[in-house]
Amino acid sequence: MALKCAFLLTLTDVVWGQLEDVIIDRYFIPGLCPRDVQVGDFVRYHYTGALKDGKTFDSSLDKGFPFIGHVGVDSKVIPGLNKGVQGMCVNERRKITIPPHLGYGVLGAGDVIPPHATLVFDLHLLDLWNKEDKVQIRTLHRQEKCKRTVMPTDFVRYHYNGSLLVGDIFETSYLQNSTFDSYVGSGSLIKGMDEGILGMCVGERRSIIIPPFLAYGDKGYGTKVPPYATVIFDVLLVDVFNVKDGVKVEVLLIPQTCMRRTAVGDFIRYHYNGTFQDGTLFDSSYSRNSTYNTFIGMGHVIAGVDKALEGVCVGERRRVTVPPHLAYGETGSGELIPGSAVLVFDLHVIDFHNPKDKVFINVTYKPSSCDQKSDANDLILYRYNCSLLDGTLLYSSDVFPEPTRVMLGQGKLISGLDDGLQGMCLLERREITVPPHLAHGSNGAVGIPSSAVLLFEVELLQLQKGVPEGFLFIWVDDGPDPLFPAMDINQDQEVPFEEFETFIKLQVTEGRGRIHPGVNIEDVLRDMFRNQDRNGDGKITEDELNILEDEEKGVSEHVEL
Repeated sequence: MALKCAFLLTLTDVVWGQLEDVIIDRYFIPGLCPRDVQVGDFVRYHYTGALKDGKTFDSSLDKGFPFIGHVGVDSKVIPGLNKGVQGMCVNERRKITIPPHLGYGVLGAGDVIPPHATLVFDLHLLDLWNKEDKVQIRTLHRQEKCKRTVMPTDFVRYHYNGSLLVGDIFETSYLQNSTFDSYVGSGSLIKGMDEGILGMCVGERRSIIIPPFLAYGDKGYGTKVPPYATVIFDVLLVDVFNVKDGVKVEVLLIPQTCMRRTAVGDFIRYHYNGTFQDGTLFDSSYSRNSTYNTFIGMGHVIAGVDKALEGVCVGERRRVTVPPHLAYGETGSGELIPGSAVLVFDLHVIDFHNPKDKVFINVTYKPSSCDQKSDANDLILYRYNCSLLDGTLLYSSDVFPEPTRVMLGQGKLISGLDDGLQGMCLLERREITVPPHLAHGSNGAVGIPSSAVLLFEVELLQLQKGVPEGFLFIWVDDGPDPLFPAMDINQDQEVPFEEFETFIKLQVTEGRGRIHPGVNIEDVLRDMFRNQDRNGDGKITEDELNILEDEEKGVSEHVEL
C-alpha cells in the first residue's frame, strides 16, 4: 500500500514535470509592440486570478488599482506569473494557466487557494519600464528650415496630448484651447519633458516617451496619472524665445534708390501681416485694405515694432520677430494675442514723412533757354501723373481730352502742388513730392488714402503770365505819360468804351501791359472801363482819370492804369 502510494506520488511528480511551463493564450496582441517584457523590467498590469473551475479568488480590478512588480526579482510573485508575463507587449491581454508547482504548490494559500491548485490568470499589461530607460523621442514632423531650437532657460509655448502607454489620454491642451507655457530647465516641467523638448523647432511635432522615474514617479499625478506610470506626450511646439532676446530684423527687400531713411518723429504708413512663429496669421492690414499709420519712436505701437521701423526706406520690406517682453508680454492682447507670444511682422513701407517736411522738387528735365518762369497768378497748362510713393497711380491728366489748365496761387490746387509748379520754365519736367500736411492731410480725399505722401510727375506745356491778385490789368513797362492823351485816340477830350478797348488791347499786344488771364477779355475790359467812368455817362474824361491818379495808385481791386 505504501509502495503504491509512493508510486502515485512519483507519477504525479512526472506529470507535473511534463507541465512545468505555464500555458499562455495570447488572445489579444496589439498591432504595435516596440518592446516586450524581460527579466528585470518593472511592470504594471491588471489581473483576475481564478481556479480551474472558474472561481475568482483575486482581482486588481476589484481593488481599484493595478499590480506593480519587478519581473524575475520580486519574490512575492509566484514563479508562474513571473514566467507568464515575459514577452508581453503593452496593451496585450493573456490568459496564463499555471500548474501547481509554479503557483502555490502542495500547500495552497490559506482558505483561498487549495493545495495542488492549477491557477488561471487573465492579464492586461498596462505599463513596462526599466531603471536603465531614458527618455525616448520620436520626431513626427520637423520643418525643413529651423532657424532656432529650444535651449535651456528658453521659454516655450506648446500644445500637447498626454497619454499612458495603453493609449488613454489623461490631459490635452487642445480642449483648453490654450498652450502650455513654461521655462525649460527651471524645474517647472517634469524632468523627462525638460529633456525631451530640447532641440525642438517651432512647428515640430514629437512623441516623447517618459519612464515613471522621469515623470510623476510613485506619486502619480492626481487622479489622472497613476503611480509608476510611463507617460507619452505628443508635443507641437508653437513658440520659443529667451528673455535675453531682442528684436530680430530680417531685410527681405530694399529698393534700389533710398533717398532717405526713417527717424524718430517721422510719420509712417505701412502694410503688414502679423503671424505667430508657427505661421498662424492673427492680423493683417491688407485684409482691411488700409495701411497702418503711426509716428515712430513715440510709443504708439509695441516697442519691438517701434524700434524696427527706424532706418527703413520707402518700399522696403522687413520681417520683424518680436519677443513677448517687447510685444504684449505675459498677458497678451484680448482674444487675439495669447500671453507670452512671439510675434512676427512682415512689413512693407508705403511712405513716411515728417511734420516739418516741405515740398521736395526733383527737376528731371530743364530746357536750355528759359525766358519766363511760372509764378503766382499765372495761368498754366500742364500734364501730370499723381501716384503714391510705392508707385500706385492715383490720377493722370492723360485720361482727359486736354491737359489741366489752372491759375497758380489762387487756392485751386493743394498747396504743395501749387508751390511745386511755381518757378518752372516752359516745357520743364519735375517730380514733386508733397507731404500730407501740404496735400490732403489725415483725412485723405476721394481715391487718396489718409496721411498719404503724393508724388506728382509734371510737365509745363503753356505759360500765360498773370497779374497780382485783385488786379485785372498791370503795366509791364512804364505806361504812357501823360496817359489820357494816349487813350484819347481821336483827341476829342473824351474816351468812350471803343477807344478804351482799342488802347488796352494794343498795350497787351505790344507787351507793354498784361491783362488778367483765364477770364473773358471783354468782361475784363468792361469792368475796367466802369471803374474809370466815375459818373457812368459812358465815357472817361481827363478829370475822371485824374481822380484815379490822385488816389493811391494800384490799390484798386480791379485795375491799375
